[in-house]
Amino acid sequence: MTTIDEIAPDLYRISLYVPDYDMQFNHFLVKDDEPMLYHTGMRSMFPMLKEAVAKLISPEELRWIGFSHFEVDECGSLNDWLGIAPHAQAVCSEVGVMVNMSDFAIRPARGLTRADVLQTGKYSYRFIPTPHLPHGWDAGVLFEEKNKTLLCSDLFHHNGNCAPITTSDIIEKVKAALRNMQQSPLNDYMPYTHKTAGMLQELAALNPQTLATMHGSSYYGDCAQALHDLNIVMKEELGEDKLMLEV
Repeated sequence: MTTIDEIAPDLYRISLYVPDYDMQFNHFLVKDDEPMLYHTGMRSMFPMLKEAVAKLISPEELRWIGFSHFEVDECGSLNDWLGIAPHAQAVCSEVGVMVNMSDFAIRPARGLTRADVLQTGKYSYRFIPTPHLPHGWDAGVLFEEKNKTLLCSDLFHHNGNCAPITTSDIIEKVKAALRNMQQSPLNDYMPYTHKTAGMLQELAALNPQTLATMHGSSYYGDCAQALHDLNIVMKEELGEDKLMLEV
């Protein structure tokens, strides 16, 4: 099941629901002078995602292919996209370029630092490095400055075949997803470190209006409060206090 929904001006959520996992895999297309696809999808999903993108733009017109960290749903089909879009370039953290893309991508990738802003035309995407949040040394997120949309990858992960975007609080769903993962082989899905709170506070200070999530509904509302609440939930479910209680 593939659905396409505009969740912010010129930002389209392309969602593929996988019943076996009870999980949505969400990809975001920016329609602008230099179109960007954020999250490439897995290689097995490439034909379906390509068909969906073609309903919005010609896939060959893609200029940027972004992602948070090196993982198959984030960038697994990167080279398939680079193969059909001759002017496209991968864009991720500088660390990601050095440790992954320099070998993985078939063309050189653009590495972003904290000082960098990616221009797609009328939209500007500020890069914020978030190492090991949600996971991976190379992790980072993009913040669109005009409409204040945070492309936040696996942060706020929750399961189900969810609405494209919601104004209802998603924190309880996030808590349930984290708790379920802690009781599964994926129990190390997302770490809570001594740096997590500071990074979430930095994202909250941006005052996002929309959270574009990789798994589950995107959220429109008081995103700063949602990020503060996420810190509390992650600390409760994943932090050192939780681990000591279990021991």
